[in-house]
Amino acid sequence: MNVLVDTSVWSLALRRSRQSAHPAAAALEALLLDGRVAIIGPIRQEILSGVRSIEQFHILREHLRSFPDVPLGPDDYEEAAAFFNKCRSKGIQGSNTDLLICAVAARREIEIFTTDKDFERYAKHLPIGIYEYG
Repeated sequence: MNVLVDTSVWSLALRRSRQSAHPAAAALEALLLDGRVAIIGPIRQEILSGVRSIEQFHILREHLRSFPDVPLGPDDYEEAAAFFNKCRSKGIQGSNTDLLICAVAARREIEIFTTDKDFERYAKHLPIGIYEYG
């Protein structure tokens, strides 16, 4: 089964030096070798945003082009809005992208691979699973 990989994990694997190796980067490598990685356009955009040099941008873009985006449709965005409203009613503020990730994962019954602790809060109220890599 595929795993939806969040920006936080991609950043660890692609942007950081090998000297600061993180267990999530090794877990991502294993998922890549198994062909189990999923990505959506907003995650791709987050990864490529804020890159300091045009050369690094092109390198990252080429790496990411190996992974087709999970197609998104109106139901994904509507579910993300419903998740946003549900979380807000519980006192949890989330970004539109985070809640779109949650909606895509929930609708496709796939886990989210992230190091972002916000997803643990979302998981208390939303039907999402967090990929365990440790």
